[in-house]
Amino acid sequence: MTHGRIQLPGADGRLRTYTPRAEPLPVTTGAPFVARTVFSAAHVVADPYADVSPDSPAAVDWDATLAFRRHLWSHGLGVAEAMDTAQRGMGLDWAGAAELIRRSSAEAKSVGGLIACGVGTDQLAGTEAGYPYGLDEVRAAYEEQLALVEESGSQAILMASRALAAVAKGPEDYLEVYGHLLRQAAEPVVLHWLGPMFDPALEGYWGSTDLDAATSTFLEVIAAHPDKIDGIKVSLLDARREIDLRRKLPDGVRCYTGDDFNYPELIAGDDQGFSHALLGIFDPLGPLAAEAVRVLDTGDVRGFRSLLDPTVELSRHLFQTPTRFYKTGVVFLAWLAGHQSHFTMVGGLQSARSLPHLARAYELADGLGLFPDPALAETRMKNLLSLYGVNQ
Repeated sequence: MTHGRIQLPGADGRLRTYTPRAEPLPVTTGAPFVARTVFSAAHVVADPYADVSPDSPAAVDWDATLAFRRHLWSHGLGVAEAMDTAQRGMGLDWAGAAELIRRSSAEAKSVGGLIACGVGTDQLAGTEAGYPYGLDEVRAAYEEQLALVEESGSQAILMASRALAAVAKGPEDYLEVYGHLLRQAAEPVVLHWLGPMFDPALEGYWGSTDLDAATSTFLEVIAAHPDKIDGIKVSLLDARREIDLRRKLPDGVRCYTGDDFNYPELIAGDDQGFSHALLGIFDPLGPLAAEAVRVLDTGDVRGFRSLLDPTVELSRHLFQTPTRFYKTGVVFLAWLAGHQSHFTMVGGLQSARSLPHLARAYELADGLGLFPDPALAETRMKNLLSLYGVNQ
């Protein structure tokens, strides 16, 4: 292998020469931020030596998984645990998610890290005919998970439920289920609205496929329980809708952007407000994102945008349709960056993106200086290419 040049396949199937970056972007570690609350939705590291199939319960490398969370905390980021970035509902079942919540919550306490954990209903398995459950079972599943997160000492994120989307007859069912959960929550929670581009089973959430009608129901839930809602996390990839929504929130209820296409402008905000962040893209961008928010803490919006705007091309690439497979690129970049020793995913999802897609992700990430050791990333990229028959 010749270091300093690499042959990468493009979308047209042709090889082209790329010259990797020589030095990483300099970043610092530090205390939590002042101007914004920022969570990274963190991925899980699979155990590459486990004898499992895609349909088996997830085999997680707990040491590497927790080490990655310590990496995020060291830069001042919070960890959003057991979210869709952790392959929740795409390889990680409730038993695995529960163990992840317990372990990460304990680790957060030991290092003083900020953590919030996903609460869902994935104990309830669907069938080809749908979900053989009613609202009572959905509510009970939510309650079980909420109790575990609260017992762990972490903040709860009420995630969108595939089961609720399947069995709810209309907006009134969402109002009933969420109202019940919010009344019994011990501490303010984050409400998570995940769009169907991330999970097609969530089409029509809040009781309507009309986003304006769904937004009205969402706001009705919030208005009825403002003291039990720390904030909302919106993942609809629609900046204008998020801005309109956050301007309608009651005082004291935050908006956490989940928009992996438009996050710099949403976090920077305008003269009427801003969004905090809870983002999957802040898994690979962790140190750089933290550096940008520290610049924002000084009041330098232009400096913040100059650091974060160039990352949008990479994020839009990773989150291109089918958006739900963005996790493959996230784990791929973690491997190239040296945060794990292999490119293996729960459920075998390392195969969910093409070689040209991964090659472009490498090029964009390297151009941003995301790899602490560019030579290691180059070597690992060449090793992957060799498996596909690309000789350097």
